[in-house]
Amino acid sequence: MKYFATISYQGTNYHGWQIQPNAISVQATIEQKLSTLLREETKITGCGRTDTGVHAKGYVFHFDSEIPFENKLLFKINKMLPPDIVFHKVTEVAPTAHARFDANYRAYRYYIGAKKNPFQIDTVYYFPSFQKLDRDKMQAAAKLLLEYKAFTPFCKVNSDAKTMNCELHQSEWQFGSEEMVFHIAANRFLRGMVRLIVGMCLNVGLGKVSLETVKEAMEQQTLLTKSLSAPPHGLFLMDIRYPS
Repeated sequence: MKYFATISYQGTNYHGWQIQPNAISVQATIEQKLSTLLREETKITGCGRTDTGVHAKGYVFHFDSEIPFENKLLFKINKMLPPDIVFHKVTEVAPTAHARFDANYRAYRYYIGAKKNPFQIDTVYYFPSFQKLDRDKMQAAAKLLLEYKAFTPFCKVNSDAKTMNCELHQSEWQFGSEEMVFHIAANRFLRGMVRLIVGMCLNVGLGKVSLETVKEAMEQQTLLTKSLSAPPHGLFLMDIRYPS
């Protein structure tokens, strides 16, 4: 039987989702506990990769098992896992279902704070120049991206992506007096794309990069001369959706 599992995790203590040699990953941690629970070697396939320090509130992966995954096992796996990983639900799916390739919608949020907060050091990016940011320009930069399909300026170098095309569904900022949140959703994302977009918006908001420069880079599909990747700890994968 094949199952989809929906989980949340805080990525602070992990070197990303994907299994790494000589490093702790979310995937390896879950595989070890799931294999112990099901008493068989259990490999899992995630809906995508998250970098070191990035968090997830609605991550999805699939796995195969000869043992029926009953509700009581959900309680047991959560008891076995460390406190920064939690299973929300496990659902049986078709044998051909794939957590990564079948997903057609992914949504992220990036959190930026105006004040240094010791209780948010792993989940919100404290930005000392918060009050200096031009919010109108940041919003304009975010909205500008919705006009394009290819995103070469916002892909990490040496990426193995076969195409730079992404279908954006949302790209906008939500502003508060002491916090701002970037909302972005698309059918797929390039490696490092969200953090590079957030960094671009911050540079635009500080006047270090103009909207015309961003537009030119998007038109020509070239890298920005002043490129900034926002730190990973403010980023959350929020939602993964599949065709109904």
